Amino acid sequence: QVQLLETGGGLVQAGGSLRLSCKASGNIWIINTVAWYRQAPGKQRELVASLPNGASAVYAESVKGRFTISRDNAKNAQYLQMNMLKPEDTAVYYCNANVGYGGQSYRRGDFWGRGTQVTVSS
Repeated sequence: QVQLLETGGGLVQAGGSLRLSCKASGNIWIINTVAWYRQAPGKQRELVASLPNGASAVYAESVKGRFTISRDNAKNAQYLQMNMLKPEDTAVYYCNANVGYGGQSYRRGDFWGRGTQVTVSS
């Protein structure tokens, strides 16, 4: 199996910055697409950004120009740099990864972290 662990959430004032990290562990063969989602109270979970292996990132319109997704394949890690934060960015942020994994046999699946709270005060 594969586990994802997010770190880096917290409380920040509007206009500030935070960097979220997510590290995958387990019997990992390859990490394909990595992504960050968020869920605000009373709202559905939404895609913030995704980054396929070897391809360009895709961002939600609401975060374009402010957030940057990146990855370090050698460390099985992904990051979300969030700048110019707004109160409407307040949510629980989840990392997601599509992973090829397994012991003797290859499997592929989507995995989620438990989430980290980001709160932006006005």
